[in-house]
Amino acid sequence: MVLGKELVIQKSWCKKCGICVEFCPKNILDLDEEGVYVKSKEECILCGLCELRCPDYAIYLEK
Repeated sequence: MVLGKELVIQKSWCKKCGICVEFCPKNILDLDEEGVYVKSKEECILCGLCELRCPDYAIYLEK
């Protein structure tokens, strides 16, 4: 975790488009039948690219 930040996923908002998965530079996001999920929280660098690209605001960084 970087400076108290956390990656938050609102599964009910996720439309499973996969855009966040494609833009993740560490390849730690994936999709299942419920939507996007983090494969490895330890490897996430909390860069925010997934948040910037999500058209549904379903994934974001929170302090």
